[in-house]
Amino acid sequence: MLELNAAKGPEAGDLVKDITEAEFMAEVVDGSKEIPVIVDFWAPWCGPCKTLGPQLEEAVKAAKGAVKMVKVNVDEAQAIAGQMRIQSIPTVYAFYQGQPLDGFQGALPQSEIKAFVERVVQAAGGDASGGLDDAVVAAEEMLEQGAAVDAAQTFAAILEEDPANAKAYGGLVRAHVVLGELEQAEAILNGAPVEISKAPELEAAHAQLELAGQSAGVGPVAELTATVEAEPDNHQARFDLAQALYANGDAEGAVAQLLDLFRRDREWNDGAARAQLFTIFEALKPNDPVALNGRRKLSSMIFA
Repeated sequence: MLELNAAKGPEAGDLVKDITEAEFMAEVVDGSKEIPVIVDFWAPWCGPCKTLGPQLEEAVKAAKGAVKMVKVNVDEAQAIAGQMRIQSIPTVYAFYQGQPLDGFQGALPQSEIKAFVERVVQAAGGDASGGLDDAVVAAEEMLEQGAAVDAAQTFAAILEEDPANAKAYGGLVRAHVVLGELEQAEAILNGAPVEISKAPELEAAHAQLELAGQSAGVGPVAELTATVEAEPDNHQARFDLAQALYANGDAEGAVAQLLDLFRRDREWNDGAARAQLFTIFEALKPNDPVALNGRRKLSSMIFA
């Protein structure tokens, strides 16, 4: 198993702590001269604080030591709250080099909290992923070059560091699809953490898994092509040809056949052509020219 180097920084237990008013200068002002410090101003009676606090802690811990967090009870630190002009809670400030860097008030969605932490870390010249993004890129390159086993090992190592890394999870599923281990790929996909189960990376992996499963029963491209040329209105043959083309690495040809089928009879087999097109689009990268052109052509047909 490939081992990843963990980001240097505070131990996990030191990343989040409650501090007193007397500790503010040392923990926040002085402490932020090394790495950013996020300050969560809260109170026990504050309902939104109870929601925001754990979400903020999760995002900070996910940064793997690139940022620290302290919690300040405003009821017990009224002088600091007054000095910082805290008018409502929860209020969050990020400090770096002894100065406030960024902040917000009120509860936010988890995605915005994560973006806030990443923004703070990046502003201080750090890496909010703890270096894992580079490992993901390396694994993707392995997969593109045909080294699926090495890619799978790398994705698995990333997930040991960050079990909710959607890019690595989707990559691990796709690596097993490439290896032809479809049952293993499905098991991995079904075991994804709930919080990332609807992530685009997992949706794309699911689409690739579905298309790989279809390829097992497709016929020879040459025979299907001959059938379609001889019987242009044989919709099943055209659909089968599209599956065979995709299974043989010709996504563009598959999309062209499905668009032709949709043009001929968009309602055939409960809209199978359209559904198959969307599955292919999801499986391809968002900026893939085949997906971009295919979506544009399909839209023009739908709204014509």
